[in-house]
Amino acid sequence: MAASANMNVMQRAARTAGRQLVKDFREVEQLQVSAKGPGDFVSRADRAAEAMIRKMLREARPTYGFVGEEGGAEEGEDPTRRWIVDPLDGTTNYLHGLPHWAVSIALEHKGRVVSGVVYDPAKDELFWAERGEGAWMNESRLRVSGRTRMIECIFATGLPFAAKTTLPQSLKDLARILPETAGVRRFGAASLDLAYVAAGRYDGYWERELNAWDIAAGLLLVTEAGGFVEAMDPADNPLESGALIAGNAGTFERFAKLIRNV
Repeated sequence: MAASANMNVMQRAARTAGRQLVKDFREVEQLQVSAKGPGDFVSRADRAAEAMIRKMLREARPTYGFVGEEGGAEEGEDPTRRWIVDPLDGTTNYLHGLPHWAVSIALEHKGRVVSGVVYDPAKDELFWAERGEGAWMNESRLRVSGRTRMIECIFATGLPFAAKTTLPQSLKDLARILPETAGVRRFGAASLDLAYVAAGRYDGYWERELNAWDIAAGLLLVTEAGGFVEAMDPADNPLESGALIAGNAGTFERFAKLIRNV
């Protein structure tokens, strides 16, 4: 499928930042064995990737707004369009030398995400979607899985860490979900969790306490691949609430009921 001009810009920015992050990642693997550790180095790599993406997007579309994890929000001359960027989703994995992290870029128009890219440079897998045009991984069309029996399904989530407040709720979720499924995975990058649902690798995903830049591109990937996405509270907007449930058509209703404890 031919990508739009905006999608070409997004893919170029994601791949350029990804190439630099891969170079830095090789340094991180070396720094793991040092006493100081790679923390400061990774913070610099993260900020540099966002600056690179911001520069490329601004040069291509100077009137669009921008919100990024590292540099905050900037209003654009065009109030209806803005980029939503996570330059390095899965920072903790990156920090520990685990090759599971991604660059996420979404374009929002009048409050709706219309284009999304999630690029996994370590595996050279570029997931992308445009509203109404389907979801893709590199040149292959994506579809959510066709599984209909929960016991055959694998689900993904994020487990709270450090000062997050949702640990008790997450443990209750797992107690309800695990007995009914083939397993739950926690890989540590929300954008890739959603991309994997779109690709049929996971059958569903849920998490709380997320930011817009973690999920904006991934939400579109899932829906364009034929899946469903809802906020924990069905009345909320999942992008704004940061608490969501995503899954395939065959098990979404049962899965969502278990997570919501209905």
